Amino acid sequence: MLAPIARSSLLRSAARSAAATRAAPLPSSFAVARRGYAEAVSDKLQLSFILPHSAIYSNQEVTQVNACTASGDMGILSAHVPSVESLKPGLLEVIESSGSKKFFVSGGFLVMHPNNKLTVNAIEAFPLEDFSPDAVRSALSEAQRVASGSGSPEQKAEAEIEVEVYTALQAALGRA
Repeated sequence: MLAPIARSSLLRSAARSAAATRAAPLPSSFAVARRGYAEAVSDKLQLSFILPHSAIYSNQEVTQVNACTASGDMGILSAHVPSVESLKPGLLEVIESSGSKKFFVSGGFLVMHPNNKLTVNAIEAFPLEDFSPDAVRSALSEAQRVASGSGSPEQKAEAEIEVEVYTALQAALGRA
């Protein structure tokens, strides 16, 4: 059993430690807006899909966007958690009330904002129907031949990038 002085000292120390670990209340300037469970939220995303030379969508309402990101495939609906994602080569599908549009993107970034705004900044994007499966298959086999050949390191590096992109394009065409 602890002596009364040591025991009271231990209790005071524990009380100070517990008080120090409790979160201090935030000033009102740090108040965070919270959405209640039953609060009405728009069921549409405001999509901006931007390329360096043009805008495919400019703050237009869409139902859903599906994208290939570095962290995996994502389906984004309204009220999605805010996030920033790196796009990898692959399919980007935009689902509107009138139907679906599919694009092949070579890379870029996707930013989901807290107010149902989604921004997609892509390096390149083309409608998926612009690609021929036979031409992609042929280009993929040529890129694989160069990548495994005896070319210069630069040629092999370019061919390895082509293999990655053509493989992703072939997979996107397979999903269409």
